[in-house]
Amino acid sequence: MGICGYFVVSWKCLVVIALRLLFLVPAGVPARSGESSFSKPMDNVTVRQGDNAILRCTLDNRVTRVAWLNRSTILFAGVDKWSTDPRVVLLNNTLTEYSIKIKDVDVYDEGPYVCTILTNNKPKASRVHLIVQVPPKIVNISSDITVNEGSTITLMCLAIGRPEPTVMWKHLSMRGQRFVNEGEYLEITEISKDQSGVYECSSSNDVSAPDIRTVRVTVNYPPYIFHARSRGAPLGQKGVLECEASAVPVADFEWYKEDRSSDRQRLIYSSNEKLSNGLNGVKIENKGRQSMLIFFNVSEEDYGNYTCVAMNMMGITNASIILYGPGAVHDVNSAALSPHNLLSLLLTIILQYFLKF
Repeated sequence: MGICGYFVVSWKCLVVIALRLLFLVPAGVPARSGESSFSKPMDNVTVRQGDNAILRCTLDNRVTRVAWLNRSTILFAGVDKWSTDPRVVLLNNTLTEYSIKIKDVDVYDEGPYVCTILTNNKPKASRVHLIVQVPPKIVNISSDITVNEGSTITLMCLAIGRPEPTVMWKHLSMRGQRFVNEGEYLEITEISKDQSGVYECSSSNDVSAPDIRTVRVTVNYPPYIFHARSRGAPLGQKGVLECEASAVPVADFEWYKEDRSSDRQRLIYSSNEKLSNGLNGVKIENKGRQSMLIFFNVSEEDYGNYTCVAMNMMGITNASIILYGPGAVHDVNSAALSPHNLLSLLLTIILQYFLKF
């Protein structure tokens, strides 16, 4: 089997190989006389992947023969190169130093290296362990995702590197950056709309700058109207009623006017229509989450109670708004529908919404 076995080369075995090699080194190696010594044991050499590694062996003027080995492979014996790897070069061969350089170091270069010397047929060896550090790299990350409010999601961020990188998640929301979790997997249970936005995965191991990737999480939620105020407008002038709703996906708007004669709500406008329905001199403008009902020339018939309805695939909501004339006294907070009218209106809207599909 040989002195070291076929597959595993221990430190002890490597040193034995190195010492035996010294007796086979060609006579062309410069001869030195006396007893050798090392001023101190060699330290580990740590380099980053892609950089150059320099392995130094400190000598004195009594050394006769020298060599560098990697595992069971002879790299250099004196000035003679035995390695076929073009990246390995002899850097110094002087009375005080015998060093080699490995260019463009990669992870497979990591491991034990032995410098052997011979003095008066008395071999000695010094060993060094080459450690190759690898910058962090994210190799797999979750794609952007859209979920409904209340769902549970798991985000994944897999990274490699040497030393093993630390993976951290941060939530980059409009309220500011916030640490969320440490680890490759981030689980969010019963997600809310406030937890939507960009999530940043950072992989770091102090070898180089962190590797950073992001995942966008979109949370669908039903509309809620946060701005709807009653307004006054004189006859013959312009009047505007505004309704703003937050929702994902963006809400569709419909406007209804209370019919005084029948005590029912009459549809004025739907988001899917280009023109107003049923009233002259009225224009609807939708801009994102805002809908405006514009009266260019307010008449007596225009005064009354209007209902703004906001809806999307997640739900539906409404708010009542009053357009009133000068001097009219209105309780803005009481501009709401009766339970009977509200139920009737909601059933009508829901039926119309589903008939679209």
